[in-house]
Amino acid sequence: MPSRDGSHAATDQVEIDRGPCVLGVPLLLADSITEVVTRGKGRVVVSGSHGGASAARHALQARPLLSVFNDAGIGKDAAGIAAPALLQAQGLAACAVAHDSARIGEARSTLEEGVTSRVNTAAAALGARPGARLRAWLLSAPGAESSPARR
Repeated sequence: MPSRDGSHAATDQVEIDRGPCVLGVPLLLADSITEVVTRGKGRVVVSGSHGGASAARHALQARPLLSVFNDAGIGKDAAGIAAPALLQAQGLAACAVAHDSARIGEARSTLEEGVTSRVNTAAAALGARPGARLRAWLLSAPGAESSPARR
């Protein structure tokens, strides 16, 4: 979110202090997926990173339950959304939010404003859906209509 002077503060790593997300695990925000290699295992990692192949390599090292990226406008040869497919090949859930819904490089914007644009099969099994607001899905109460527990 913009500060009073209009600049955008970096998130660094922030573990959301609201208890587990709807998937029952901690939610970790990181402006770059590179920041979670040692802390991401088994968590939901919401990053501000593009969803390219290099980002997928870092997510593979971290092995989160779910990795969230920015689609970065998709790009040439769909390079901005390579990560969900690469992670799916390893059985890992991943999705991306639309570049025009959240600021690239800012995890808090990804969580607060992001609308999913791409979802791999593993993420869909967790309840991710294209067109859904990321925050509404991940921070919904277990009894909420949109939560996986209600399906």
